[in-house]
Amino acid sequence: MAEGFARMLAGGGVAASSGGSRPSGVVNPLAIESMAEVGYDLGVHRSEGLDDVPPGPFDAVVTMGCGDACPHVPARRREDWEVKDPKDLPPEEFRKVRDDIRRRVAALLAELGVVPGAPAAGPGGLPGT
Repeated sequence: MAEGFARMLAGGGVAASSGGSRPSGVVNPLAIESMAEVGYDLGVHRSEGLDDVPPGPFDAVVTMGCGDACPHVPARRREDWEVKDPKDLPPEEFRKVRDDIRRRVAALLAELGVVPGAPAAGPGGLPGT
């Protein structure tokens, strides 16, 4: 969802990637539904592992709860967000986590000086891909 919000809020102003430490290979249907509610089609994404993330370096890397198990990814800025894993939550609680992630992504983009509203980027990080 964080990658989706980065693309949605900044459009072509960022190249965003995400990967999990234990990807299932399938994007959670609740995540797809929840993001559709705010106007983003997460259904075009796929569940990827950390090995699928480009090598960097990055302006910012955000981890969500992997602690010391997080691999080193070169970045100018690193943050670890304590975000509840929503995968088994009921829809209303899932939405609360989604909204928390949106707020955090928006704040990070603002701190990085990313101009909102550039042409939308697709899953490849380039406009229209």
